Amino acid sequence: MKRIIPGPGQESVWDYPRPPRLEAEPRRLRIVFGGLTVADTRRGWRVLETSHPPTYYIPADDILATALRQAAGSSVCEWKGRAVYLDIVAGGRVAPRAAWSYPDPTPAFRPIAGAVAVYAGPMDACFVGDERVTPQPGGFYGGWITSEVVGPFK
Repeated sequence: MKRIIPGPGQESVWDYPRPPRLEAEPRRLRIVFGGLTVADTRRGWRVLETSHPPTYYIPADDILATALRQAAGSSVCEWKGRAVYLDIVAGGRVAPRAAWSYPDPTPAFRPIAGAVAVYAGPMDACFVGDERVTPQPGGFYGGWITSEVVGPFK
């Protein structure tokens, strides 16, 4: 894979750090599912990790309470700790295990405790600012691709 050189106003995911870095995200983050806006915040976070588009976390308070349902299973991230999974439920539809959260993350990621990240693929649409995101390819990582990030992506 050959690194794409970022243009003006762009970031290369190959310049992101490892271990990952957590940054506050002041732009509006919005998720639409089942024809409803299920999440809307200007208090989000993004996690930047080498070779991956950013993963965005939304405070649970900024997600429709009825849109989140606990799902089976958990996993462990070497950097963030134990994740739990959530179904997204809205408009008569269910996206199983389409979201995850770290209830008790490691100290470096404490600000995202209880915040929720969502796979963009199963959603009707996800937005960073006014830009509709493209889901990160594959079914494991949940990065959101915007015009400001270049890859290639892992």
